[in-house]
Amino acid sequence: MGSLHKYNTKPRTLRTIKIKKGEVIQRIGEFNTNVYHIRKGLLRSYSIDNNGKENIFMFAPEGWVIADTCEPESESILYIDALEDSTVVVLQKDLEREKQNVGALRKRLDALQKRVLMLISTNAIERYEYFIETYPNIAQRVPQHMIASYIGVNPETLSAAKAKRMRNGG
Repeated sequence: MGSLHKYNTKPRTLRTIKIKKGEVIQRIGEFNTNVYHIRKGLLRSYSIDNNGKENIFMFAPEGWVIADTCEPESESILYIDALEDSTVVVLQKDLEREKQNVGALRKRLDALQKRVLMLISTNAIERYEYFIETYPNIAQRVPQHMIASYIGVNPETLSAAKAKRMRNGG
């Protein structure tokens, strides 16, 4: 894995970078002023709790953007890594660049708002259906334990929810 420095510097222009599967491009506590627009591949953001459990915040397939906080120059509270070899465009978090990418940002914010509401008001089957609806092309691209983490259940509960969904014609 290469140096993180190349990802955390402020770009003067838009840059396209390649990220290898498993490569971490952001760690908790770093100052990161970048937004990543995914051209090819799949990234995720996540935290690790005090018990060492990964909690996936979001997935970012092709056409999506991923970043930490919306505040420029703030300390990162999430890890971001590549689940597949990926090509991303690095954008600096500033108003002009955000305006250029407003459609993708709206998609991200909409998905996050729906996810929060889903997590507090639905059962495991409904959460899984939300995942499939939101990310129709990545269910086969990520391990089941990551999907379980994303919907806030353990892998066994996910398996049971999927089996029940199939029995009900889903």
